[in-house]
Amino acid sequence: MSRPLIHAVKDNLARVRERIEAAASRAGCSAEEITLVAVSKGVDLGRIRAALEAGVQHLGESRVQEAWSKWPDVPSGVVFHLVGHLQTNKVKRAVEMFDLIQSVDGRRLAREVARRAQQRGKVQRVLLQVNTAGEESKYGVAPEELPALVEEIASLEGIAVEGLMTIGPLAPEAEVRRAFRRLARLYRDLEAQQIRNVSMRYLSMGMSSDFEVAIEEGANMVRIGTAIFGPRY
Repeated sequence: MSRPLIHAVKDNLARVRERIEAAASRAGCSAEEITLVAVSKGVDLGRIRAALEAGVQHLGESRVQEAWSKWPDVPSGVVFHLVGHLQTNKVKRAVEMFDLIQSVDGRRLAREVARRAQQRGKVQRVLLQVNTAGEESKYGVAPEELPALVEEIASLEGIAVEGLMTIGPLAPEAEVRRAFRRLARLYRDLEAQQIRNVSMRYLSMGMSSDFEVAIEEGANMVRIGTAIFGPRY
């Protein structure tokens, strides 16, 4: 890994943190309240190490198989997130690796996560992915189906819901804001209900192209890849 690339990652990360701080200020909160997940999908270990040296504490991966090859190199103390779609046949490995699975979007998947977690003697922390944009190309439970999914998961052992996640639409900013506001309302509604095994700790919205809008609409977790690491392979 060349020094220019390492320096580029560190410089990019500094700029991202500045943008998070500015967006948090506009939202009336502190940048310390925003959890930054550096998404390392398609990123080599050299660039990942550069981000960790610069203080990144949360790493996100989109594919279980790719994450499996990197997992042995993730230092102790770094929180490892799955931010991509999870197939039920990959749950066993996902539960073994990830501290937080952000993409639980259905009952069958939730039950399999709970079953595998119980086999490992752990409680798997998850976020529920909601398709607030209504786009067929995106994964996620429909907003109107979220209450029933939450009710089912709340009854399961081995799994604990810690918030909600969505992917913003590729659309004008006004539509992106509407999608984020909808998730924020769902988040607040669930928080007010104080459901067993359900704690609204994280509102995960926003990626490289829209994380500032997400923070302005209430996100306290953002998932940023390209703006930190540059182009992927």
